[in-house]
Amino acid sequence: MTQAKYDVVVVGGGNAALCAALSAREKGASVLVLERAPEDKRGGNSAYTGGGFRMVHHGADDIKAIVPDLTEDEIGRTDFGQYTREDYLDDLGRITQYYIDPDLAEVIVDSSTDTVHWMRGRGVKFVPNYGRQAYNVNGRFKFFGGVVIYANGGGRGLVDQLYKAAEAQGIDVRYGVQAKGLVVDERGVCGVRVVANGRESVIDAKAVVLACGGFEANREMRTRYLGPGWDMAKVRGTRYNTGDGIQMALDIGAQSYGQWSGCHSVAWERYATDFGDVDHPHAGYRHSYPMGIMVNADGKRFVDEGADFRNYTYAKYGRVVLQQPGSFAWQIFDQKVKPLLRDEYKLRGATKVLANTLEELADRLQDVNGRQLLETIQQYNASIRKDVPFDPNVRDGRCTEGLDVNKTNWANTIEDGPFEAYSVGCGITFTFGGLKIDTSANVQDIEDQPIAGLYAAGELVGGLYYFNYPGSTGLMAGSVFGRIAGREAATHAASMQAAATA
Repeated sequence: MTQAKYDVVVVGGGNAALCAALSAREKGASVLVLERAPEDKRGGNSAYTGGGFRMVHHGADDIKAIVPDLTEDEIGRTDFGQYTREDYLDDLGRITQYYIDPDLAEVIVDSSTDTVHWMRGRGVKFVPNYGRQAYNVNGRFKFFGGVVIYANGGGRGLVDQLYKAAEAQGIDVRYGVQAKGLVVDERGVCGVRVVANGRESVIDAKAVVLACGGFEANREMRTRYLGPGWDMAKVRGTRYNTGDGIQMALDIGAQSYGQWSGCHSVAWERYATDFGDVDHPHAGYRHSYPMGIMVNADGKRFVDEGADFRNYTYAKYGRVVLQQPGSFAWQIFDQKVKPLLRDEYKLRGATKVLANTLEELADRLQDVNGRQLLETIQQYNASIRKDVPFDPNVRDGRCTEGLDVNKTNWANTIEDGPFEAYSVGCGITFTFGGLKIDTSANVQDIEDQPIAGLYAAGELVGGLYYFNYPGSTGLMAGSVFGRIAGREAATHAASMQAAATA
């Protein structure tokens, strides 16, 4: 059965997909969004994010242009810093070991600020990310790690605002529809095969945008491409990102691209459910590890918790936790840093141990070698450069010396009880391997030629992230390439229509 024809069909229902839909609609295209999830779980991984956007800015004036209700008092007690084009490009290169596609990197960076303004013009409200991206030290906030703003209401708020905009623009949305394949004729991609309520049908289209995520929710694909043990990782976000869009494109000759053995993975609540809970998306976060230490089952530290700001390390440390004995670790903090712990440490559901003494802590961590743990903490405490002042807002250089694994910044002794420990496993966010696109978001074939009528945006785009990921780049890249994909798809659809009527 063939359904009504649209100019542009967008496969996916998250941030990148909705930006594509809005952009295509602005170019005059009729647009259909296919969201595999039911309406109450819509939004893909975007709904599970903190809503942060990494963009170029040059201080308070640029931030106030995006957050116009920012008060003079807030401006006066905040150092927004700046995040230049050069800073952004350097972070993207450095964090990905310079494997990132340079052309795509420049598009993200150079389009970032304008795209945020474009989204704001479509009803997305942004606010400064106090608390998660800036600490209050002596009454003054200083933003660190290159990220200042996030969508009001976090990921869920972002998604709801985008759907509201889509509805206002007359964009059709169908929930509970799974795309199964692309329809191709001599002109290129011309439709999508779908399944809804157990029935198969074809939706005709003049252009298709794929924006339906990676394969992180597919255990078989995780194990095949990421390696043994990844079938045991917890999925932080949606259960519906099973690689369908990638496979559909590969089936018609698209080029695979990027690091298929890599992914965004974090230290996550050890006993979390298999998939994320969109109503409590942050419950599994455990991102304050730079303020403490992490130990494995052997009672040993295994990673430099203070190598860099959390934004530049959290997306690779999940893999490191997965590689530890038993695929778990404990994060340990003392009272000095308790006020600096992020809000998720206060939520119900955390696997948490409290102890008044270190000996009691070692005894209560029953899956850890207690004797080695005490020795680890003793050696760690003795190795700290106490002459260097502690400052959580900068890379303070307060480090350890002489350990097998030194801590580079924010090294404080673990000696002031009561002590708190939180158990973490590996939570996978999204996969890095995907499809190759050009700077117009047009999907490429194996000879680097564009596949007519097929565009892509969001987490299924390959070539952006390798080994690691700068925090809050995902939503930004999704918005940038979603906007481009929608615009280019609408332009292609218009050219198809013109050719048909010529």
